Amino acid sequence: MVTPFLPGDSLLFVAGAVAAAGGMYVHGLFALLAAASFLGDNANYWIGRYAGPRVFTREKSRLFNPEHLRRTERFYGKYGAKTVFLARFVPIVRTFAPFVAGIGRMRYPEFLFYSFSGSIAWVGSLTYAGFYFGNVPLVRQNLTLVIAAIVFLSISPAIVEYLRHRHAKAGSRD
Repeated sequence: MVTPFLPGDSLLFVAGAVAAAGGMYVHGLFALLAAASFLGDNANYWIGRYAGPRVFTREKSRLFNPEHLRRTERFYGKYGAKTVFLARFVPIVRTFAPFVAGIGRMRYPEFLFYSFSGSIAWVGSLTYAGFYFGNVPLVRQNLTLVIAAIVFLSISPAIVEYLRHRHAKAGSRD
């Protein structure tokens, strides 16, 4: 919840590339970053679990309406596992998904499993991609472009969803 706008995907890739150049031990880097990712998720879950429902007390509140909390609980009961895992790969969403899972009372053992596997998959895929491709001359010489491509790919689901929403909204006006 504290740093939702940090460019995690590109930072993981660059950290792997630095490890490939001999700057860090890649397996230790992976273990440290995966643990940090997992612990951050869990902190957000428990903040949401304890603090979240307390703000949903006024029936007529637009933002903190108790009906929103009930819908969130139903959503996480049905889709929580996929959401916690896949949110890792979507900037900003990865910050709020565990918080909302806590608010939505997602079962903690299930949350733990998908948070752990999501941390391993996300950190592992990007850190080791940076490690294995970081010494490829084309990647090394164009690292800025590679980072820009990673950032673009990371935010592309949000862009697509925004355009889809605008298109649907424009279609409903006709």
